[in-house]
Amino acid sequence: MDPAASRRKKILWLSVTATVTLLSVLGGALLGYYMIKPSVTRENDSNKGYDASQAPFTASVQTELGDPRQDWVMVLDRELTEGETRKLTSSDDAAAFAYLRSLGGRLLTYASYLEHAPKRYPQGTSTGNTEFSRTFKLRLLSTRSAAVVIDGWKATGVTCRPSTAKTVVGHPLQGGSAYQGIRVHVPPRGGEPVLTDDDEGQGEPYFDSHIIEVGNGQSSGAMRVEAIAPQGQSCEWGIKVHYVDAYQKAQWLQLKDSAGNALRIRTESVPADPRQKWVFGSVPWTACHQKLEEGSLCDMV
Repeated sequence: MDPAASRRKKILWLSVTATVTLLSVLGGALLGYYMIKPSVTRENDSNKGYDASQAPFTASVQTELGDPRQDWVMVLDRELTEGETRKLTSSDDAAAFAYLRSLGGRLLTYASYLEHAPKRYPQGTSTGNTEFSRTFKLRLLSTRSAAVVIDGWKATGVTCRPSTAKTVVGHPLQGGSAYQGIRVHVPPRGGEPVLTDDDEGQGEPYFDSHIIEVGNGQSSGAMRVEAIAPQGQSCEWGIKVHYVDAYQKAQWLQLKDSAGNALRIRTESVPADPRQKWVFGSVPWTACHQKLEEGSLCDMV
């Protein structure tokens, strides 16, 4: 501008320049504002697509470690030697438990006594014998940001054969008990898995009134599972679960192990005719295989 221009012209020029600058800034801001929504929408769609592409959940199985102070049974695939027998029968419950583990013993637990289960749900075996379970904790974990709901399961690929166990050591306690979790026979009975909780709903189908929700920041779903094989049998089986996710997908899914193979669970019961059977706990060590007439505690193993 000409330095000789009037004061009025100078003021007018400055006003025009400021207005143009302001309109430019506002225009850019408005353009950015109107571009935010499409950008956010694209980002959300991208995140949802990535989330939906992830595995709905992963599974892990941990066999229950047991408590030597509770009731338990240990089975071995061979007979005990004289020296092993002397060491075992001179031990208390904790020492015997640890010793049998060191010899390769496999732990079985007494199945929960479902005192409040409906009469339609049978207790014990068809012959009235005590049932034993191979108990494990099933954990389901999802990394998805949206919820995944599991509302059913079924046992798959069940194969059974006679138990290879030859020695049984039992530590029965007086009276039955129930533990929080679920129970399933292998092969399963109708309506299983059922609740074992010692409260309302005991013995009822679990998924009639419960679901398992993972993802969406939920902690892992974990259940104590009592798996019961037929007497004298050892079985292997897998699990399929039915799930529904936030993306309108519903299907059955075979659970897999950490290597990506179909999960296989081993479940066994006590052998039908063991060569050695020991009972102790509320009574002194008793060699049931040497008795002509077995007592009531021997019948509990």
